[in-house]
Amino acid sequence: MSARSLLYEGKAKIIYTTDDPEVLLAHFKDDATAYNAQKRGSIIGKGEINCTISKVLFQQLENHQIQTHFIDCPAANEMRVRALQILPIEVVVRNIAAGSLCQQTGLSLGTVLKQPLVEFYYKNDQLGDPLLTRDRLLLMELATPKQVEQLQQTALRINTYLSNFFQTCGITLVDFKLEFGLDSQQQLLLADEISPDTCRLWNSSDTDPNSRVMDKDRFRRDLGNVENAYQQVLERVLAQTAASG
Repeated sequence: MSARSLLYEGKAKIIYTTDDPEVLLAHFKDDATAYNAQKRGSIIGKGEINCTISKVLFQQLENHQIQTHFIDCPAANEMRVRALQILPIEVVVRNIAAGSLCQQTGLSLGTVLKQPLVEFYYKNDQLGDPLLTRDRLLLMELATPKQVEQLQQTALRINTYLSNFFQTCGITLVDFKLEFGLDSQQQLLLADEISPDTCRLWNSSDTDPNSRVMDKDRFRRDLGNVENAYQQVLERVLAQTAASG
């Protein structure tokens, strides 16, 4: 067993250093938070489920020429990843109006957008992760103009693949959050995770606004059956991956 030491503990993961300075170990927790950690709880098995879903989707994206930080999974709830300088930006892609987009624009929940919307948020808990305009992002020097363009285009490519993949699983990809970082060669790589924690996922065959929810909104909104919803997503993702070879 290689040596590890605690580097950072976040809301959903604990990050450890390893013997290799280029490699980190991410331990996925069962802890659940919402509303900037004002609501806290636990979802049994969430760590293993999110780690497995992320592994599968990272591998699929790598097969489609989208570079990620994923290396492998030494345990069911652990992922070895490339060490990156994480950009303090959350990239959100929206296909259907939900959450803050409805609150801030008055759009009705479930409104299908004519084209995907890409938004940038400042990763800063003290400020409440505010929505940024592109000009503000550049003013704050959170990324270069070239990186901003790359973030936008890569996020849209990921959205195209994930939307199609989830559709084959009988799941509608409403919106999702991405994080990116720079490796030692200053290449931009997809980081963090892709899971029911970071995606809004609706059961495509269900029109009820509560029972169709298959993501962390079940925890946020006290809808119940959170563990079952996460497990359903995992089972469908694994089944579709096996079917497609």
